[in-house]
Amino acid sequence: MASRFAWSIVLGLGVLAAACSHDAATTAASGNPPSHLAQTSGTLTVTGLTDEVRVVRDRWGIPHIYAKNADDLFFAQGFVQAQDRLFQIDLWRRSTQGRLAEVLGDDYIERDRMARLMRYRGDENTEWNSYAPDARQIATRFVAGVNAWIAMTSANLPEEFEIAGYKPEPWQPEDLLSRAEGFVMTSNALDEVFRSRLTAAVGAAKAALLLPLDPSAPLAVPGGVDLSAAARILGPRLATIGAPAHFGPRTSSTTAALFDPPRSTRREGSNDWVVAGSKSATGKPLLANDPHRNLDHPSLRYLVHLNAPGWNVIGSVVPWFPGVAIGHNDRIAWGLTIFAADVQDLYVEKINPANAHQVESHGRFVDMTVVKDAIPVKGRAAPIEVEHLYTAHGPVVAIDNDARVAYALRWTGSESGTAGYMGALSLDRAKNWEEFRHALERWKVPGENFVYADVDGNIGYQAASLVPVRPNWQGLYPVSGSSGDYEWRGFRTLDELPHDFNPASGFLATANNDTLTAASKPNIGYSWSPPARVNRIREVLGTTRQFTAEDFQRLQHDATPWNAERLVPLLQPMTFRDPEIERARRLLTDWDKRLAQDSAAAALYVEWESELTKRLARRFLDKDLAAEYLQHESDVLVPTLTTMPEAWFGAHPAMERDALLESSLTAAVASLKQTLGSDMSAWRWGRLHTATFAHPLAATSAAARARFDVGPFSRAGYGDTVFSTGGPGYLQDDGATFREVMDVADWDRSVGTSAPGQSGQPGSPHFDDLAKMWAAEQYFPYSFTDAVVQKNAEATLVLMPRR
Repeated sequence: MASRFAWSIVLGLGVLAAACSHDAATTAASGNPPSHLAQTSGTLTVTGLTDEVRVVRDRWGIPHIYAKNADDLFFAQGFVQAQDRLFQIDLWRRSTQGRLAEVLGDDYIERDRMARLMRYRGDENTEWNSYAPDARQIATRFVAGVNAWIAMTSANLPEEFEIAGYKPEPWQPEDLLSRAEGFVMTSNALDEVFRSRLTAAVGAAKAALLLPLDPSAPLAVPGGVDLSAAARILGPRLATIGAPAHFGPRTSSTTAALFDPPRSTRREGSNDWVVAGSKSATGKPLLANDPHRNLDHPSLRYLVHLNAPGWNVIGSVVPWFPGVAIGHNDRIAWGLTIFAADVQDLYVEKINPANAHQVESHGRFVDMTVVKDAIPVKGRAAPIEVEHLYTAHGPVVAIDNDARVAYALRWTGSESGTAGYMGALSLDRAKNWEEFRHALERWKVPGENFVYADVDGNIGYQAASLVPVRPNWQGLYPVSGSSGDYEWRGFRTLDELPHDFNPASGFLATANNDTLTAASKPNIGYSWSPPARVNRIREVLGTTRQFTAEDFQRLQHDATPWNAERLVPLLQPMTFRDPEIERARRLLTDWDKRLAQDSAAAALYVEWESELTKRLARRFLDKDLAAEYLQHESDVLVPTLTTMPEAWFGAHPAMERDALLESSLTAAVASLKQTLGSDMSAWRWGRLHTATFAHPLAATSAAARARFDVGPFSRAGYGDTVFSTGGPGYLQDDGATFREVMDVADWDRSVGTSAPGQSGQPGSPHFDDLAKMWAAEQYFPYSFTDAVVQKNAEATLVLMPRR
């Protein structure tokens, strides 16, 4: 979801085509990469360093940065990441700071206003100290490195800036403290809006069936709030936060993208797991992680190795941050998946009829905080004057003038220390389980399920998040802000959140689920946690085998749908009169239950499951609401079809269920005949299911697509397999572009994938070189020790201080 923030950019046809044609012709004629590419070998003299820094890029484009002190290390990290991803990180900054209208015009005024509304406005010292004692100094040096590269390349900027029509500006340390991106990664407020819409349409009882709580509990609907009005007003406003950016002329699709929630049949997810030495062929732990996000180009992830006194850590980081967010140092390894705690609440505040800047609180009207702001807009001589309003609960995200109410958002992002991923600066230096957990006290946003392993043979799991305590309500609907009945009472401690250490099972696994049973969960709120992927992972890890790193690579690409293992047997005792549908039934019952690219049954199963879900939802919902429901449904299909509750199927559940199985299969066959032809034996899942890394500057012409896009690639799996390849329709637009398998017994045996490439600049050899390996399910080594780094070295750049 975070990738909605800075990408999906559409350019004017003429400008783009001309720029692409010229550069491609230049490259072809000369045989050399374009002159604007960053220098990656030799020597550069750089203002701002205190000593020499060596940057060794290996054959896969990963920079291994060797510095003699921490200040130079993070200066060099900023410099190197700007070399490879300057346009990406600069557009991210504009997006999160609310500065898109400045370069894109009027369409972005409201989006910018919402991004500015979400800024952190608390104490600056408390904020920096939340991440690490030296976080401010690290950030200062990191942005100094970014600025050094901007200064060095200002006369010959990357071509993306030429096409986009603006130039990067110097960075400040505070630019790293954005909150707007954190909203997208903790968007429980959008869940509240949808649950409100659902409850208003079908009532609380059916809403509880459609969106069951985890752990199970009676659904309590707070009174005094018009749920239908709240959903209607809040939906478009909240969807504006993080909406994609579009260069070029305004279109109807531009407006839709700005204000409509993303349409996808499945949400993004992630996997991580770890086994102890007792279940490992090496006798030491093995750890795997594949976080799932949109298939962005450039990738959301950037791989880097940092080495200086007190630092020796390798892994991935979001390109605009310092440190390493996921990886290992010389003592410990860790991975993460989103921990879906509820950290956002919506409050309905009564506005004083006589004063639009006051709301009711405990029987009297009190002032809201008013912050004046000005938004520069391209094409306007003067900036747009706006005001941001804040109640005691947080920023006012919408106002219903007719009802005289304001909707305020309380969320953990308003607290100190909640800039996404900045807590990694403490994790990177932990040496054992105790230090790791202590560092996680600084990790507040986004909430994550961390798995852990160390060289001493320990494994562990810890959920980390700033989770509010709600003493008397569930946090599932907008609530009244005036009575004081719905207030947070502090935050959960790390000990109160799910955790485990050296379990008797010998393994730990999450897939956006925590590791605890429902009976032992604390009251952390209720949120999405699909079971299929984690159930399959635990099914495999629960066997008695001794696992290797190669086994973990295969499991990361496991395309066996756990759902199919439960649903296809329901067809076994049935027969259908229609010969074509009976043939389809036998195709599924004889299937090996793998969503392989070359499988006809795989294509049929995915279409059948999709029809089952849609038709099940339509038992309660109209067409439009059912379509939106498919974005939120997580744990209904399998339990409903296998247990046949009367609440879903009435007095004759078996008959009704079987009729649904047949009608859905009939519809699936009809659909595939239209897309793949009438010969069922010739159907192939991989013909339908493809993935393309669509570059933000490549949407308007064949020449642009040829230069910038990477793909398409035929894909196995789907959204609910461990090999998660979900997206709208048949396309994969989210999943794991980045994977790690970490071998604690020998760090140099650790491997990874990261597509499409390390560089964001077309013409670089590392612009798309990793995509084919990714598509072929191949990994590259994580070189860690000096000898192996040198063995795999491709280019060495020495950064020298300017005396």
